Amino acid sequence: MGQSLIDLEHITKSFDGTIVLDDLNLSVKENTFVTLLGPSGCGKTTTLRIIGGFETADAGRVMFEGVDISKLPPNKRQVNTVFQKYALFTHMNIAENIAFGLKIRGKSKSYINDKIKYALKLVGLQGYENRTVDSLSGGQQQRIAIARAIVNEPRVLLLDEPLGALDLKLRQDMQYELIRLKNELGITFIYVTHDQEEALTMSDTIVVMNQGYIQQMGSPEQIYNEPENAFVADFIGDSNIVPGLMIRDELVEIFGARFACVDKGFGENRPVDVVIRPEDVELVAPEQGTLVGRCTHLIFKGVHYEMEVTTPDGFEWLVHSTTLCPVGKEVGIHVDPFNIQIMNKPESEDEEAVGVNE
Repeated sequence: MGQSLIDLEHITKSFDGTIVLDDLNLSVKENTFVTLLGPSGCGKTTTLRIIGGFETADAGRVMFEGVDISKLPPNKRQVNTVFQKYALFTHMNIAENIAFGLKIRGKSKSYINDKIKYALKLVGLQGYENRTVDSLSGGQQQRIAIARAIVNEPRVLLLDEPLGALDLKLRQDMQYELIRLKNELGITFIYVTHDQEEALTMSDTIVVMNQGYIQQMGSPEQIYNEPENAFVADFIGDSNIVPGLMIRDELVEIFGARFACVDKGFGENRPVDVVIRPEDVELVAPEQGTLVGRCTHLIFKGVHYEMEVTTPDGFEWLVHSTTLCPVGKEVGIHVDPFNIQIMNKPESEDEEAVGVNE
């Protein structure tokens, strides 16, 4: 991993008296793919716009390689933005769209033509120079928007939900394209999405945000396998989040049944939240289970069956398995100790929003 390229220091931003970002600190290393992930209104697009210079923070600084760029206008930053709505100029052809930024910078005609060819080749649209914007599909327009950003050779490419308007197949194709471009060009990508799968597929680092705070930052594997709080666990993939009682180190009680786990340091007889992913719930014969329940729901999802198993306490366990359990059948629930994730219970609603972990 490279050196820190962008540092957001104590960024605060309000709109009409509502705090959108609250003392946000974030470091982005060079040549990484960082995704800001979170629900609508969590502050991720505002963060992106502050990095790009389209919004000014009320407090805090934006640092680029150690230099404060908070007051610089967007065109003076080594950063280019690709918006969800593409923002292509419909009165210009494709070549003119791509050349726009280069012309403003006074580059020569031959330089511009070489760059246009290079950019179109990168996004797989060679020979499209004279086409009109209206003649292109949504996916092609998105590629042109990316080409237009790339020709300016930004150090950082900001992407604000750029695949949101595309259908699923095209979105997946573009995800692979973006990963390829990042590797080929050595540009730092900062990407905004509310799509967990997209974040897990593409990122080196995921920053999970909620209510203006960073809840957790880490690799896709860390975020998925070791969520730091119930919000992250619930937001990234499906989870069973159940109340538990930490009897002592490496032993937790869930609905009266005791499960071995690997977590330590939570104290004794302490209420906790327990996260168990649906693919980690093993269905066994009733007498072999730590808990016993009945299968109450079944859907075939292609890769696996999605089932609900209701235990006597009324909790509906979500289970993903390649083995079918018919509705109505009694089953045992077993979970490997390594697949049980223990988290502190938040002590207040505010703490739940901030995702404080002791």
